[in-house]
Amino acid sequence: MDLKPYRDALALPGLRPLLLVAILARVPVAATAVAMTLHVLDMGHGYFAAGLVGAALTVGSALGAPLLGRLVDRRGLRPMLLLTTVVEALFWATAPVLPYPVLLSAAFVGGLLTLPVFSVVRQSVAVLVPPAQRRQAYALDSMSVELSFMIGPAGAVALATSVSPTLTMYAVGGGIVLAGLTLLVLNPPTRARDEETTPAQPLPRRQWLTPRLIGLLAGGAASTLVVAGIDVTLVAVLRNAGQVNWTGVVLALWASYSLVGGFTYGALSRPVPSLALTLLLGLVTIPIGLGSGDWWLLALVLLPSGALTAPTVAATADAVSRLAPASARGEAMGLHASAMVTGLALGAPLAGAVIDASAPAWGFAATGLLGALTALAVLPTELRHRGSDAAMATITPTAAPVPDSAPIRPSI
Repeated sequence: MDLKPYRDALALPGLRPLLLVAILARVPVAATAVAMTLHVLDMGHGYFAAGLVGAALTVGSALGAPLLGRLVDRRGLRPMLLLTTVVEALFWATAPVLPYPVLLSAAFVGGLLTLPVFSVVRQSVAVLVPPAQRRQAYALDSMSVELSFMIGPAGAVALATSVSPTLTMYAVGGGIVLAGLTLLVLNPPTRARDEETTPAQPLPRRQWLTPRLIGLLAGGAASTLVVAGIDVTLVAVLRNAGQVNWTGVVLALWASYSLVGGFTYGALSRPVPSLALTLLLGLVTIPIGLGSGDWWLLALVLLPSGALTAPTVAATADAVSRLAPASARGEAMGLHASAMVTGLALGAPLAGAVIDASAPAWGFAATGLLGALTALAVLPTELRHRGSDAAMATITPTAAPVPDSAPIRPSI
C-alpha cells in the first residue's frame, strides 16, 4: 500500500489546518441529534416528539444547504458564515428554554440556516487540492467524519447523563458557534486563483445540473440511506437478541471498519467509481441479517459494509466537485450535502417500517436492496457519459485528458 499520495496531499498548503478544523467543527454537529433527543425526552415528551424535532432540523438543512452554497458562490464564504453563525447562536441560546411547539418551529428555521460545515470543507478541498490528489484528500475528509461521529454522540450522552440534557444543549450550541467563528478566522478558499476570472454570477443550473450529476447525487443519497438503515437495524437486532448492551461495541467496530476502508481507498493505485461503490455497499448489506444471532457475529459480517462507507462518501464528493463549475461549486456541494442528508432521513424510517412489519434482520435486506437498485438505475447514465468521454479522448489524443474522465482511472 502506497502512502506517498497521503503524504503529498497533506503537504499541500492549507489542507492540514482545514482537516483539523473539520474534525473539531464536526464533533458538536455530530452530537446535535443525540443532544436534541435527550432534551425533548427530558421535557417529558416521547420519542415521536423528539423524532419530529430531528426531522424538522433535517428537512431544514436539506433545503438550506444549496441556498447557502449559492450565497457562497455569489457573495463569498464569510457573509454566509457570519449569517449562519449568528443564527446558530440565537437558536442554541434559546432552544433549551423554548416550549415544545415553538422549539419544533425554531428547529426548522435553525436547520434551514444551519452552519454547513460539511459543504464548506468539501468545497475548500476541491480548491486546495489538485485533481490528481483529490481522492486522497476526500478520503481523509471522510475519515475525519467518522472520527467526529465516534466522539460527538458519545460525548453528548456522557454529558447529559452525568450532568443534564440542558447543559448538553448549551455545550453543543457553544461548540457549533465556536466552529463558525473558527471557520470565519480560517476563511478557507472557495475558488482557486485561476478560477477568479470566471463569472461572478453562477451559471444557469440547466448548464451544470446535468442528468449525470443528478445521477451521482442520487447515488450519494442511496449510500447514506443504506448507512442509516444499518444503524437503525443494528440496534433493533441486538435488542431482539437481548444483547443491547453490546451496541456501543458493535457501532465502534463498524466505524473503525469505515476508517480503515477510507484509508485503503485513498491509498489504492486506481480509484473506484462512486456508483460502483454504492452498488457494492447495498449488495453486501442485504445478507447482514444472517449474523443477527450473536453480537460478535454481527460485528464480523458488518465488516464489508463498514469498509465501503467512507470510500463511497469520499468518491461521491470527489465526483460532484469535478463535475461542478467553479462559479456554481458552492451550490453543487450544497446539493451533495442535501442528497446525503435526504438519504439519512429516508433510510431510518424505511428500516423501521420493515422491522415493524416483519423481523429486525429484514431491515438490512430492505435498505441494502433499495440502495443497490438505485445505483443500478442511474448507472447507465454514468456509463453513457464515460463512453462519450473515452471516445472524445480517442478522437483528440493530443488534448490532456480530464482526470475524472479518463477511462483507465475512473474517479466517479
